[in-house]
Amino acid sequence: MMEEMASAPLATTRVLDVTTSIAGPYCAQILSALGADVIKVERPDTGDDGRAWGPPFWNGEGTMFLSANAGKRSLALSLRDPRGREALLRLTDGADVFLQSLRPGLADELGLGPDALRERNPRLVYCSVGAYGHVGPLKDEPGYDALMQAAGGLISMTGEPGRPGVRVGASIVDQGTGTWAALGILAALLERDRSGEGSVVDVSLYETTLGYIGYHLAGYLADGTVPHGEGTRFPMVAPYQIFPTRDGTLMISGGNDRLFAAICSVVGLPALVDDPRFRSNPDRVVNRDELCAILEQPFRERDSADWQARLSEAGVPAAPVADVADIVRAPQTEALGILQPLPHPSIPDLKLAALPLSFDGERALHRFAPPAIGEHTAEILREAGYDTEEIAALAAEGVIGA
Repeated sequence: MMEEMASAPLATTRVLDVTTSIAGPYCAQILSALGADVIKVERPDTGDDGRAWGPPFWNGEGTMFLSANAGKRSLALSLRDPRGREALLRLTDGADVFLQSLRPGLADELGLGPDALRERNPRLVYCSVGAYGHVGPLKDEPGYDALMQAAGGLISMTGEPGRPGVRVGASIVDQGTGTWAALGILAALLERDRSGEGSVVDVSLYETTLGYIGYHLAGYLADGTVPHGEGTRFPMVAPYQIFPTRDGTLMISGGNDRLFAAICSVVGLPALVDDPRFRSNPDRVVNRDELCAILEQPFRERDSADWQARLSEAGVPAAPVADVADIVRAPQTEALGILQPLPHPSIPDLKLAALPLSFDGERALHRFAPPAIGEHTAEILREAGYDTEEIAALAAEGVIGA
């Protein structure tokens, strides 16, 4: 049924993925690439919300959906119908993980909460992906990535100085939460191996965001510093930002005194090292504007590639500012083999980012392309004990999509 993979630590694990959008699906995609049999439970009519998010679309398929749902089997099932819930409960009895991101309170209303499911299957690991967490005054509020970037402080510290904050350009809160969910599930499965009992894992977008701003939280608690947009400048290190070059821009990191001295040598300004304004990193941060104004002039005199080569030879981290087209064409991307071709019935040239993870030098790959809505419904229900006539009757009444 499924292709073998060389490194499949979750090869005997079944995951029921009752999530939509990005965070939950991304978690389940990680688990699938690690070998789990992931059953994606979707509405029979529209499927996962992410299927309609776009443009861009790829031959009619939502690219956001494609990016987070590889390696799964799709079960199109109405959870509003008791017969649909009964089918899901049968699958839960033999599952290892139940992953859900239903609106707060809905899982319990439907009889799919952790207590009900773990009473049926004590070995079940139950993971909830929420917005603000399972306790507190906001626990019943919904949320999405950009909303949590606002509520969790990221927008306030992202953007150019003196201008309104901006959203980070990728859904890092969603994907980070999905990664934390996968980590929590793996830890719970390890504990189950020891104790024989499953457990309940909770993650939320808000908590992920607070984790991402950890050193800013520590800074505020230390001396009341409230961070704001710094453009590309790293607030605690200087010089660490983008500098304009003759043909573009280059990110440069001078994270310690040695690197600062190397930068000064490369640009032909060695005297800056002994300037009392710039002798230590705290000095350079305080006098950042003066320092960067001095450094900007020489950087404008050569192309980015020239400067990158010179800085690299001196041991200074530097990188040109690339866009997505640059990244796809980059030799480093090709060498890593992270863009994985996947056979797909309507997208002949489908490629998706595989996991940023390797075992013994071999990348963890998706086993097959993202599914069509309900592509595996009949197959999965047969595995749960339904016969052909029962499946046909459920389909005829709209309980399933098959």
